[in-house]
Amino acid sequence: MGTIRTADGTEIFYKDWGTGQPVVFSHGWPLSADDWDNQLLFFLSKGYRVVAHDRRGHGRSTQTGDGHDMDHYADDLKAVVDHLDLRDCLHVGHSTGGGEVTHYLARHGEQRAAKGALLCAVPPLMVRTDANPEGLPKAVFDDLQAQLAANRSGFYRDLAAGPFYGFNRPGAEPSEAIVANWWRQGMMGGAKAHYDGIVAFSQTDFTEDLGKITIPVLVVHSEDDQIVPYADSGPKSAALLKNGVLKTYKDLPHGLPTTHPDVVNADLLEFFRS
Repeated sequence: MGTIRTADGTEIFYKDWGTGQPVVFSHGWPLSADDWDNQLLFFLSKGYRVVAHDRRGHGRSTQTGDGHDMDHYADDLKAVVDHLDLRDCLHVGHSTGGGEVTHYLARHGEQRAAKGALLCAVPPLMVRTDANPEGLPKAVFDDLQAQLAANRSGFYRDLAAGPFYGFNRPGAEPSEAIVANWWRQGMMGGAKAHYDGIVAFSQTDFTEDLGKITIPVLVVHSEDDQIVPYADSGPKSAALLKNGVLKTYKDLPHGLPTTHPDVVNADLLEFFRS
């Protein structure tokens, strides 16, 4: 584990374990590299090198006052890849991290990348616009910012205990350990980064980015995702990619890498090895 300093002086924390082909993980909002614990250990055991960083303003990285946008997120990911001289990378992004991976590949090219995977990811575009009438109203994201500003701790607790992991569904068995770990990761980061990040993940249009990507990309999404609605995300992203493959789950939650790691890890491994 270590840190690097980006061009604007931001320190980015990262984990780097093992040898072999690198699997590079980009986490969701408002979490940290710790959200990938299960995947890191699994792919390490399969002979891969695993790398995961804390996005700026998140986790153990610098709580900067600005730069909370997809351009900076993509540039910070490039800084980690270049610093570690990673090549033939397998990039995995969950939720906001899927936007980060998409923008990184489009903005900085695929020279160091072999494949990608977008898990319940925010592309192509979450917010409703004239060109994206199926999106969510901007008022939904404005309300998220208002709740964060009013009581970030309570807001995070409720989000983790409810729709993020599907614990609000009939018959669901909430896990206090999972909720507490989500809350812990969120509260490690900075309120300003998380507040601005809501705009970054909801209002960035990745349509052109997806069209630029030529490497194989696995798009994983569940029809029961309560955070990033399925119909306006997974299928659209897969269709826009030149070499995209859509894997649809029916009843899994948005936070499926944590709640169903055996399913997700097996599908990722099969895709990487194919």
